[in-house]
Amino acid sequence: MAIEDLIPLDVLYGKPEKKKKKIDKEAMGSSLMRIPRMKTEVVRDLIDLGIREIFELSGRAPESIFEEIQKLKPSTEKWKLPYIRMAVYFSEVNLPDPKKLHPQVWVDPSS
Repeated sequence: MAIEDLIPLDVLYGKPEKKKKKIDKEAMGSSLMRIPRMKTEVVRDLIDLGIREIFELSGRAPESIFEEIQKLKPSTEKWKLPYIRMAVYFSEVNLPDPKKLHPQVWVDPSS
């Protein structure tokens, strides 16, 4: 019989420290976070492009914004594109339709 069977290892050695999740304070404090259901990862990408305010998205093509992000960060995942489409919609409409403020609405069915 081993000692681990009698005394749990975490009692002997202490509990493993939980890693704190890194918080992107700049992205969290950005006005872009006022867009409903917006992810901080997408906001970080937009900030890295130089887009810091919602009005800066107005008139821009979501696909071109996504391509610019991919040039900066080649490993950018495709799931971010619907969030960018939703953000551009939000920036261009005075009273956005609440039904269109879900990223699932902006997923391209052909992809």
